[in-house]
Amino acid sequence: MEQALQGADVFFLLMGAILVFAMHGGFAFLEVGTVRHKNQVNALVKILVDFAISTLSYFLIGYTIAYGVTFFASAQEISGLQGIDLVKFFFLATFAAAVPAIVSGGIAERARFVPQCAATALIVGFAYPLIEGVIWNKNFGLQDEVFAGLLGAPLKDFAGSIVVHAFGGWVALGAIRQLGARIGRYDRGRPISPPPSSIPWLAMGSWMLCVGWFGFNVMSAQSLKAVSGLVAVNSLLAMCGGILAALLAGRNDPGFVHNGALAGLVAVCAGSDIMHPLGALVTGAVAGVVFVKMFTVSTSKWQIDDVLGVWALHGLCGLWGGIACGIFGLTALGGLGGVTFASQLVGSLAGAAFGFLCGTAIYWIVDEVFGFRLSADDERQGADISIHKIGANPEDDVRMGRI
Repeated sequence: MEQALQGADVFFLLMGAILVFAMHGGFAFLEVGTVRHKNQVNALVKILVDFAISTLSYFLIGYTIAYGVTFFASAQEISGLQGIDLVKFFFLATFAAAVPAIVSGGIAERARFVPQCAATALIVGFAYPLIEGVIWNKNFGLQDEVFAGLLGAPLKDFAGSIVVHAFGGWVALGAIRQLGARIGRYDRGRPISPPPSSIPWLAMGSWMLCVGWFGFNVMSAQSLKAVSGLVAVNSLLAMCGGILAALLAGRNDPGFVHNGALAGLVAVCAGSDIMHPLGALVTGAVAGVVFVKMFTVSTSKWQIDDVLGVWALHGLCGLWGGIACGIFGLTALGGLGGVTFASQLVGSLAGAAFGFLCGTAIYWIVDEVFGFRLSADDERQGADISIHKIGANPEDDVRMGRI
């Protein structure tokens, strides 16, 4: 009986890992639909290569930093208990790989391919495991001594509003600042925004992410015994709240609507297992408005050339989600408790600050070593990739719809 339950948990986590892996296709198509035609091939290759580099970096270095587990042992040793530790690694690796996928959308159309690959290895191998280990494995004693001891409760982040999304979004901001704006994006202070190249591709990317997100959130329980239908319903309502709020705040803009769904899901990750469904709905709706307003302000007024709006979507909505967990997770507001507002506020801000620090440092190093920005000529022709150079045959590019 116990062996059957162990096998069921392995299958449960495996399905979760597959769903989150599928989300990376959503990241790819969301970017493909947003960037210009000449950069679509680059976006597709970049997300897939980033996933491979992330998985290897996490396998060789990152997972050991976060959880103290190494896979440098015999196959018989590491496959014990029907491989539960291995499938847990697979599941968590898909989370780790989401961070460079988030960054990719912010730096699209003007970042060189190889330097971005190097940055991915550094982020997933060294920076991300530090925050993951602190929050999800209680490394360095911060959860017990600082959050529980001084602020009343451990920092709660059930499925990664802070660990994955806020961290990734603020890393992206550091990268965006290092790169600067695309050529022609701002003309004497006036923003000139290229329209999305394909709303259908953008919409498909959003749908793929939304479907996979139920694996991202629900299966963060990591066992059948711990799984909760509350997580599924809260994710659903937060998504709907984000969609409708973005529809209204964005005045029917299709890009805002499809990203509004993601904003709601980003925000509900932290407290999806303890919020009342109505609290999740409000959390998602606020996130939808935050994304629309802050994307507009940051790109138009502050001239932060964030192509997919990842700082607003992941960085700010993830930050809001961590704080919202300390509001709607309270028993006084219908939640299951076990959190404090002080702990969630301090921890969320600290996670975002750590992400920005890591992004600023890593992309500065990459820029100094490799040169991060495309040349002006290459940027005008299309972002560089290893298998096809856009602009090498202009007539063929026009015929194939690449330009």
